[in-house]
Amino acid sequence: MTGHGSRDDGAIGGPARHAPASQVTPASQVNASQDAAPHVPVLLAEVIEALALKPGGRYLDGTFGAGGYARALLEAAPDATLLALDRDPTAIAGGADLVAAMAGRLILSQARFSELAEEAERFQMAPLDGVVLDIGVSSMQIDQAERGFSFRFDGPLDMRMAREGQSAADLINEAEEGLLANIFYHYGEERRSRAVARAVVETRRKAPIETTKQLAELVASIVWAEPGGAHPATRVFQALRIAVNDELGELVRALHAAEAVLKPGGRLVVVTFHSLEDRIVKQFLSERSGRAPAGSRHAPAIAVAQPTFSLVNRGPVAPTDAEMRINPRARSAKLRAAERNAASARSPEPELVALAGIPAPQPRRRS
Repeated sequence: MTGHGSRDDGAIGGPARHAPASQVTPASQVNASQDAAPHVPVLLAEVIEALALKPGGRYLDGTFGAGGYARALLEAAPDATLLALDRDPTAIAGGADLVAAMAGRLILSQARFSELAEEAERFQMAPLDGVVLDIGVSSMQIDQAERGFSFRFDGPLDMRMAREGQSAADLINEAEEGLLANIFYHYGEERRSRAVARAVVETRRKAPIETTKQLAELVASIVWAEPGGAHPATRVFQALRIAVNDELGELVRALHAAEAVLKPGGRLVVVTFHSLEDRIVKQFLSERSGRAPAGSRHAPAIAVAQPTFSLVNRGPVAPTDAEMRINPRARSAKLRAAERNAASARSPEPELVALAGIPAPQPRRRS
């Protein structure tokens, strides 16, 4: 689930010219167990079904991760070819064995999934028969303390999927209070966002906030834990991760890129894990499938552009109870799929792009 990153032109496979808080656990105590924890692809059977694999098809996995979708796709369609992207260099290196096993049918490239159209052209894979996107952070990244994605382990406050650029620590220690508050509120839906932002600013005046444990304990001192609920720092950590990796902006750009590179009859399949992502995918596919926005009887009729997709399912596909028992991380997942038609791709809508942005700071309110 790690396709939101930057490309260093590294690739595996394909043509030779493209080759290459209080319960926080110390990192030293989790390293031994991380390799043993398996990565379980979410909604795997449903993804393969939604792709409607074709003989000799050309497909793109925008979020390679541990290769769960890639392996299943290539095994389900023995003559298909797959280009898989990931922003995380660790994921690309980890896929070398699968590339070798697939004997030329799998190409890996370190790239943002927003660059999927350019990557498909670069590897002579366009137009595509299918694109699959598994949005968010992978369980592998969460379970690696040194990556700083989780408050369950004490590690550096990093969260960079591509291991480059601004880190979560940089953002926490340098951003102004109003921006932090808006990030926590809009990306994490944290109701006490302003109180947390004020506490961050007051704390960093004394010393930088550099570890996941420091931030988790600070947030837990401000946000009340609900009985049986998630850790108080959950929403703040989610918000920081989204901001550091520009996840929503990447998603918007990836949806438009998929529209541009899919052939008629090609399928777009997207798996999301929280409402912010799902809202963007839902709005994009709804608008692209010809559904007019709600209007008013007092206003002129709104012209509907020619549809570019048809919906595969009327609503999102959710995991079964059996899958959620086996893999609790699947509980919030939603799958949406659509099929491309022959209409020309459209330009991005300002309304959709705006969903991915941070609004300007609002007047201070009582937290």
